[in-house]
Amino acid sequence: SILRGRWYAAQNKPLSPCIVMCHGTSATISMCLSEYAVEFQKKGFNVFVYDHVGFGRSDGKERQIINPWIQGRGIADAVTYLKSEHHLHNGKIILWGDSFAGMLVLVVSALTADLAGVISFTASCGLQILNFEDPEKSLKTLKSIFYNGKFDQLEDLLREGPMPVVSSDQEANPSLLSPIQAFRWFIDQGGQWNSGWENRVTRVIPKTEVPFSPLVTAPFIQVPVLMMTGKEDEMPQISHDVQLEVFKRLKNKKQFYEIDGGHFGAIYPHTPLFYEAISVQSTFIRSIT
Repeated sequence: SILRGRWYAAQNKPLSPCIVMCHGTSATISMCLSEYAVEFQKKGFNVFVYDHVGFGRSDGKERQIINPWIQGRGIADAVTYLKSEHHLHNGKIILWGDSFAGMLVLVVSALTADLAGVISFTASCGLQILNFEDPEKSLKTLKSIFYNGKFDQLEDLLREGPMPVVSSDQEANPSLLSPIQAFRWFIDQGGQWNSGWENRVTRVIPKTEVPFSPLVTAPFIQVPVLMMTGKEDEMPQISHDVQLEVFKRLKNKKQFYEIDGGHFGAIYPHTPLFYEAISVQSTFIRSIT
């Protein structure tokens, strides 16, 4: 499936790093990420931002289906493509993901060589702390599943939907994301003209020997990581304790930053929190490139 996105070239693109940005649950490029990309571009970074398979402008025979393995492979494919386009950047590639994709980049960065760093923003890392008897073996198994593909042939551990992404009435019309703050953000950002967002989604988690989880990969990420979390994040899929455990397991240079505004505050364009997030993230990128 062809992934489609936008390229924001730095003024001095061959000498500048490149940020690969991808969105959380069901969102599309134009829902705040393009505004982030413009700000990063102004600060001298190249940015490639794209829609996940089956969402927005990207191809995908099955639409509006979230499967972490498929979306993770999309990130790895975007990195492979950028590595082949040497003239576009200086070879230093930073993965950036928010919410569900904040979790994805923490997994993919352990499975992909030659990255420069990771920015994981309000990551949904799961609700329980998992321990693994043999962490290296677990990583090896996860990597093998990841690169063998054929994710559509795996049995479902969980399948929810099709259902609305958000809804203002959980009793009459339950949605995947239940907080009213999620409804407000998606309707505000997705409701813009030509956003490409659809209020419909199916969530699939395939049954695998090892879960697609940053609790498996964190100890093996060999590049610097900035984990930015939302203070008092209201999303029920997010546990602060699990985020902290993932951070604890990171062995390389790392930074933990809590930002106000819960889950969505810093992804409203041109707000004080938006600029605070960009400032912290840009400082981190400069420190590692």
